[in-house]
Amino acid sequence: MAKQSDYITPEGAKKLRDELTWLWKEERPRVTQGVSDAAAEGDRSENAEYIYGKKRLREIDRRLRFLTQRLDALTVVESPPAQAGKIFFGAWVRLENEEGDEVVYRVVGPDETDAPCGFISIDSPMGKALLGRCEGEEVLVRRPAGDAVFTVLEVGYLPLR
Repeated sequence: MAKQSDYITPEGAKKLRDELTWLWKEERPRVTQGVSDAAAEGDRSENAEYIYGKKRLREIDRRLRFLTQRLDALTVVESPPAQAGKIFFGAWVRLENEEGDEVVYRVVGPDETDAPCGFISIDSPMGKALLGRCEGEEVLVRRPAGDAVFTVLEVGYLPLR
């Protein structure tokens, strides 16, 4: 498996920290109480609530370990680059495809990728093709679905309208 980039936006880092806090302070105590209540009912070997609660606790603990280690490894990119109009990490980009349709993407880290919101990974074929490009340039994107050409219409470091 290819190594993922270790960059994240401040918003992405906050989202991961919020998930970590929620799992640790709310979800884990709730599930732990459920397991404790189920254990008090007696025979644990056929107690579905106990068995599934223990499984859920293992999943929570695994996610807590992952989030803790990942947050320690990530670099939060706080400020936009000095070069305006050029695509770097965190950029919002308005593109036009070959059919003349416009799309807006934000180049983010792999931990915050969200296709429905237009957040594309810096490690994706589209993200790699866009890095370093400027407004007005044509970009060839080699995708699993086939090659596509996009024109960079606008680049910004605040959400584009």
